[in-house]
Amino acid sequence: MQSKFEHYFRRLMKDDNQSRRHFIGSSFLGGVTALLSAKKVYAANLESEVKPLVRFSANDDILPGKDPNLMVLNNRPWNVETPPHLLNDALTPGDKMFIRNNGIPPEEVNLDTWTLTIDGESVEQVKTYTLSELKSKFKHYSYQLTLECGGNGRAGYYPPASGNQWTEGAVGCGKWTGVRLKDVLQDAGIKDNAVYIGYYGKDTHISGDPDKKPISRGVPIHKALEDESLIAWALNGEDIPAMNGYPLRLVIGGWPASTSGKWLERISIRDKVHDGPKMTGSSYRVPKYPVAPGQKVPDEDMKIIESMPVKSLITYPKSGAIIDYGQTLKVNGHAWAGDLEVSAMHVSIDFGATWQKCLLEKPANRLAWQQWSAELTFPQAGYYEVWAKATDSEGKSQPMVIPGWNPKGYLNNACHRIALKVKEA
Repeated sequence: MQSKFEHYFRRLMKDDNQSRRHFIGSSFLGGVTALLSAKKVYAANLESEVKPLVRFSANDDILPGKDPNLMVLNNRPWNVETPPHLLNDALTPGDKMFIRNNGIPPEEVNLDTWTLTIDGESVEQVKTYTLSELKSKFKHYSYQLTLECGGNGRAGYYPPASGNQWTEGAVGCGKWTGVRLKDVLQDAGIKDNAVYIGYYGKDTHISGDPDKKPISRGVPIHKALEDESLIAWALNGEDIPAMNGYPLRLVIGGWPASTSGKWLERISIRDKVHDGPKMTGSSYRVPKYPVAPGQKVPDEDMKIIESMPVKSLITYPKSGAIIDYGQTLKVNGHAWAGDLEVSAMHVSIDFGATWQKCLLEKPANRLAWQQWSAELTFPQAGYYEVWAKATDSEGKSQPMVIPGWNPKGYLNNACHRIALKVKEA
C-alpha cells in the first residue's frame, strides 16, 4: 500500500494535464505546495482570478517549435512558462525559452522587406536599414544573456497582484547573435541631449486596433550603449523562435525582459525618459519606499525597474525526487544577478538552519547566468527540502521568504526550493 508521501510524490512527478490550481486544492499536496512556494492562501483567493496552467499538445498547431511540456498561463496574448527542470541546459534551447507577449505577433514575416528605422528627438539623422544591410554593415557579436520577466515569481505574493501568475520559469539564458545596439545608434548619430531609447515592434494590440501599440519600452542611453546590448536575429545559432521575436529583436541582458523588444522595426533615441505603452503608471515599476501588503501606491511614488535582483534556480533534480538513504545526490542549477555577478552560492537541506557552499562557475560573459552544483547527503530517511540561495558581488543574498510586497508583483527573488523524499534502501 502506498504511503501518503509516495502517493504525493508520484502525483507530483506525473506528466498529466491537470492544472496547478487543481493540485493546490487537494489537502496534502496543497499544504506542501503552499510551504514550498510561500503562497499560503494563494489558491483560495485566486480561484476566480487566475487561469489554470494548461499544457499544450505536441500534436496540435499551438506554438509549433515549442516543448509540449511548457505551461500556458495565457493564450491571448501568449504567456508561457518553462518548468524549472526543463531549464537544466547551460544554454536555454529555443523550444524551452519562455514566452511573454503583450500583443499579437505579426502573421507574416518577409525578410526582404523587413526594415529597422532609427529616429527620435536625439538622433542626428533618421536612418533605415534592411536586414541584409544590418548584417553586412556592422560587425556581428554573440553573447550569452539572461532574460527574466519582471513578474517572474508573481504567484508568490499575497494579496495577489494582477497579471500572469508566473512561478519560477519566466527566465532563460541563450546565446544571442546580432549587432551591437550602440554601433547602429552611433551610425545614425546620437545627440548630446540623448536620455533614453524606446523600441517599437510589429506586433499588434490585443484589440486589433492598428493605431494602438501593445508595448513600447526602453532603457537609459547608458544601458543601450553597453557592449552586450544587442539587436539580434539568432538564438543559439538558429533563427529566433517566432514567439520570441523572429526575425529581429532587442536583447538587453540583466534588466526586465520587457526592455528587450520583439519583432523590432523602430528604435527612437529620446531626449527624455521614454513614455510609450507599459512605461508609465505602475507598469514595470515598484514603490520608492516599503509598503504594506495591499497598500495603494500613487503612480508618482513608483520607480522604473532597472537591474534585476540576485536569484537562482534548482534545475536538477525535479521537485518530487525520491532517493535511497545513503545515496549522494548531485543538485545543480543556475544563478544570476542583473547587472552584477553572482559571487557565492549555497544550498540548505534543513530549512535554512545551515548552509553548504556550492561549486559556482564564472559567467561565460557579463550578464550571462552562472552554473552551480553541489553534492548532498542526508542524515536519515524522511522528507526534505533543498533550498538554493545566491549572493551577488555587492554582498546581497536572496531572501528566504517572499520579499517586500508591491502592487504589480514584481521582483520576487525568494529562494527557490524543491521537495524530495529519502527512503530506506
